[in-house]
Amino acid sequence: MKEVCHLDPAEKNYAWAFDGVPEENSLYLNYGGVRIESPAMNLTLYQTREFLGQKNFARFGAEFPIRFDFLDTMGGQNLSLQVHPLTDYIHQKFGMAYTQDESYYILDAGEDGGVYLGLKEGVDSEAMVADLEEAQRGTTHFNVDRYVNFFPAKKHDHFLIPAGTIHCSSKNCMVLEVSATPYIFTFKLWDWGRLDLDGKPRPIHLEHGAAHIQWNRNTQWVQENLVNAVTIVHQDARGTVERTGLHNREFLDTFRFTTRSGLPVHRNGSVHMLNLVEGRQALLVSPNNAFAPFPLYYAETCILPEAAGEYEILSPDGEEIKVILACVRG
Repeated sequence: MKEVCHLDPAEKNYAWAFDGVPEENSLYLNYGGVRIESPAMNLTLYQTREFLGQKNFARFGAEFPIRFDFLDTMGGQNLSLQVHPLTDYIHQKFGMAYTQDESYYILDAGEDGGVYLGLKEGVDSEAMVADLEEAQRGTTHFNVDRYVNFFPAKKHDHFLIPAGTIHCSSKNCMVLEVSATPYIFTFKLWDWGRLDLDGKPRPIHLEHGAAHIQWNRNTQWVQENLVNAVTIVHQDARGTVERTGLHNREFLDTFRFTTRSGLPVHRNGSVHMLNLVEGRQALLVSPNNAFAPFPLYYAETCILPEAAGEYEILSPDGEEIKVILACVRG
C-alpha cells in the first residue's frame, strides 16, 4: 500500500485499512465555496431507500451492508488463523442480524503468497482443537499444514469465505477483502506463536471459534466451491462480465468487468460498491446524466447509490481495465 497508494514510506506497515464504508468516512459538501464535513453515515440514515435500495432497506434497515478493505502482508507475516460465526450465533450472542461473510480478492501476491482456507481431508476435530489449545499454552507450535489447506495465490484470484470456514491470508499478499459489514466478530484460533506485550501468546477466541468451524468444508469442497468460482455472465466485442462470487451461503454477489472500451452496468435494486483492480483509470458515466462522469483510479473504492440508476464503465484511454463490483444478491 505504501508503494501503490503513495503512502508515507517512513510510517509503520499499513497492514489493515478501512475503505469506503459510511460508518468510517466523511462527506464533504460544498456550499458556495464553503466546505462542510458531515459523517457519511448521515447519508445512510436520511436517504436510506435512495442510497441502499428499497430491498436492502427492508432487509438491513438504515445500515450499509458491504465492506471493502485492504489486507496488506507484503513483506509482512501471516494473518491470524480465524473463523467467523454463523448467523444464528451472531444474532443470539451479539444482536447482529447478519454475520461476517467475506472473500479475498488478490490484488497482488509474491511467489510464496497464498491463502489458508478450509480443512484437509479426514481431519480429526478433537485432535485439532487439542493441538490448538496446546499451542496457546505456549509449549508448542500449531502444525497448521497438518490440518488446513494452503492455496498459492496469484493476481486476480478470488477466494470465497462463507462464515464457518477456517481461513487467513499468508504473508506477501495484497488482498481486497469484500465482505459483509460486521467486522469485529473474528474468532482467532492461532496467531503463529506471536507474543503479546506481557510475553505470553496473544489472546485468541478458541472456545467461540471451535464451535463454528464447519468440519465438512474439506479440500474437495473448498476447491469446488470457494476457489475461483468464476462464471462468464456476458461477453462481446466490448469486453467480459464475470461473476466471481460469492458463495450461495453469502448474501453478496461480486462481478468483474474487463474492457478496453466500455461496458454497461444494469442495476438490481441494490447499492453498488466498486474497486478498480487493474489499469490506471476507469470512468463511470451515467447515460441519462444522473451524475457527472466520475474517474476511478487504481485501488480506489467508490459507492454508487441505487438511485443513480444504470451506468457504464469506460476505459478512457483504451487500456485494459478490470473493475470488481459488489452488491446485495438479487
